Amino acid sequence: MSAVSDAVAASPSRTRSERRRRITAWAVIAAVLVGVGILGAVLGGIGQWTERDVLDPQSAGPSGTRALVTILGEHGVRVVIARDRAAVEDALAPGGATLAVADAPYLSDDALVELTDAAADVVLIDPRARTLRLLLSGSDTYGVGPGEPVDPGCALPEANRAGAIIPGAIYQPAEGAMACYPTGGGFGLLAQERDGGRVVAVDGRAVFTNELLAENGNAALAVNLLGRHPTLVWYMPSIQDSDLAESDPTLGELTPPWVSPVIVLLLTSGLAAAIWRGRRFGPLVAERLPVTVRAAETTEGRGRLYAHARDAVHAADQLRLGCLGRLSGLLGLGPGATAAEIADAAAARTGYDRGAVRGILIDEIPRSDAELVDLDRRLRSLEQAARARVRPDAVRPERNTP
Repeated sequence: MSAVSDAVAASPSRTRSERRRRITAWAVIAAVLVGVGILGAVLGGIGQWTERDVLDPQSAGPSGTRALVTILGEHGVRVVIARDRAAVEDALAPGGATLAVADAPYLSDDALVELTDAAADVVLIDPRARTLRLLLSGSDTYGVGPGEPVDPGCALPEANRAGAIIPGAIYQPAEGAMACYPTGGGFGLLAQERDGGRVVAVDGRAVFTNELLAENGNAALAVNLLGRHPTLVWYMPSIQDSDLAESDPTLGELTPPWVSPVIVLLLTSGLAAAIWRGRRFGPLVAERLPVTVRAAETTEGRGRLYAHARDAVHAADQLRLGCLGRLSGLLGLGPGATAAEIADAAAARTGYDRGAVRGILIDEIPRSDAELVDLDRRLRSLEQAARARVRPDAVRPERNTP
């Protein structure tokens, strides 16, 4: 009774201990996941701050331009970094400033022209065909240079003082525009005078970035172009500045109003069906069967089926299988012995004719119930004879049933 009482008393404490271990394990897993998320966010923020976008004046990565901004500051140029249109307009309001702008696909033509008109000089550091069409009327993109150093080959003072560079994108100039750095059928720099200033187009990715600034005359050209005025406004356009009207309808606008409720209804129905027909989770529960069937009743049922089907051959096979299994164990042959090996071993041990034993155990096919009964009798007689040879003390005389 004391052992039972101790086991009963220990069971709740063991259950609490196991529950405490499970809770601790899940808490540790959750803490690790939270820590990994925080670390990923921190690393992502650091990478975003150091790398940012291409030609970003605050980026220290290979494609950023922080080195150029530092050099301009050392030359007395005040660099204003603007990331929205309002900041650009405020910085250009006093006048006499240079505007460096990358491609601005989010701005409409009117907005881009209005913004650049407020600057004295405009340097397009990543121009596309639309920007060239608007600000350097008649000019267009032409391709990419062959990647070799090229001399200015023009009368632009800033280019001549800088010397050779390796242009990236090249352009086709309009009539009246000054074209420098001829290569590959195009030019690496375009300049066109306008009222109160000028517009310059150059591929800043190949000249202004931190990775390439120290090569050839890149640094000198960048400082000469961007440092003509005491103030440089560096504008990085973003999608928040867009003034383009939505012209195409969205997918939600094209969808009939009844589609969304139907989708929600289908999802709800699928979830309900999954819960209804899904597997029930939880520990297995032992359930008592309503009926216990004894092995003897199963055997008798099979015998009645064989008798009803009048399948004497099948019944004989079952009798022989049972006898062969018992003889194999009795003669020490093991479960891997074949029927022929068991028959030969039984004939040798009992002294019976080998052909007769094989006929009893393998070859003879009963055709009627009488032959099946006779075969059963001979099987039992053979098994009893083998047992008498192997274990003579354990053999009991067979009782005749009425």
